[in-house]
Amino acid sequence: MTTLAEQCRSMALRAKEATRRMMCVSTTRKNAWLVSCTEAIRRAEAELLAANANDVAEAPGYGLSAASIDRLSLTPKRIAAMAEGLLQVAALPDPVGEIREGHTRPNGLQVQKVSVPLGVIFFIFESRPNVTVDAAALCVKSGNAVILRGGKEARHTNTALHRLLQEELPKFNLPPDAVQLVTTTDRDAVGHFLKMDDCIDLTIPRGGESLIRRVCAEATMPVLKHFNGNCNIYVDESADYGMAEQIIRNAKCQRPGVCNAVETILLHRNWAEKHWPALAKNLREAGVELRCCEASKRLYPSASLATD
Repeated sequence: MTTLAEQCRSMALRAKEATRRMMCVSTTRKNAWLVSCTEAIRRAEAELLAANANDVAEAPGYGLSAASIDRLSLTPKRIAAMAEGLLQVAALPDPVGEIREGHTRPNGLQVQKVSVPLGVIFFIFESRPNVTVDAAALCVKSGNAVILRGGKEARHTNTALHRLLQEELPKFNLPPDAVQLVTTTDRDAVGHFLKMDDCIDLTIPRGGESLIRRVCAEATMPVLKHFNGNCNIYVDESADYGMAEQIIRNAKCQRPGVCNAVETILLHRNWAEKHWPALAKNLREAGVELRCCEASKRLYPSASLATD
C-alpha cells in the first residue's frame, strides 16, 4: 500500500508530464474544452446540487459560519454563473506565445520577451467550489497543469465538478492529468506538495490568513499570495453618480459573504457633499449597515459612527 507522500509524489510527477503536452496545445483545442465543460456543467445541474446539499448538511459539523456556508452553497443561478465563466475564459486571448515586448539590436539581432506557461500550479482553496472551475479553466487556458486542493467542507461538490472537467479533457486530446484533485482530507498532504519544488512551479493559496501563513512558511517554490483583505472603492470628484451607485451596490449587495465584496467606500469630499446622502439612503434600503467617519456621518446623521 502506498503512503500519502508517495501518492502526492505520483500526482505531482503526472502533472509535470502533462505540462509537456499542454505547452503545445492549440488555442482552438483549449477553447473547445472550455465550451464542452460549460455544456457538461449545465447538464449536470441536478447532480451538482445533490452533491452540494451533502456538503451544506455537513457544514455545521465543521464549525462554518453563516457567511462560509453561503460561500459553500450552490444554486441553479450560481451553477449557471460557473458555466458562463468558462465561456468568458474561452473568449480571452491566449497568453501563450504573446510577445510582451521586443527590440532589434544594431547588429540586426531581434530580442523578444514571449510569455510561456509556468508549468505545474498547486492551487489550495477553501469553501467556494466555483474556484475548482475557475482555477482549472485559467490554468488550462494558459497552458499549465493544475493540482487542486479544496477544503474538506466542499469535498462532495469539488469531486463532482472535477470529474466533469477531467472527463472532457481526452475528448480534445488533452492530458487528463492536466487537471487533478487532491481527494484526501489529510492536512499532511499539503505539506508534502509544498516540498516538491522539483515538480511544482507555483503555489497559489486562496483562503484564510492561517492557511496563507502556513503555505508561505513551508513552500519551497514561489507562492502567489495575499493576507488580510480589505476591498475598497474610491469615488472621485468627477464620477458619474449613476455609475458609482451601480458599482457600489453590486460590489456590496450582490453577494456580501464572498471575499471580494466591498468593505470600504472612500468618497471625494466634493462628491460626497452632493451625492453621499442619496447613496447612503439607497444602501440602507438595500439592507447595508453603515459605519461612517465624522464627516460622512454629518452628511447622513442616521448612520453609525465608525470606531477603531
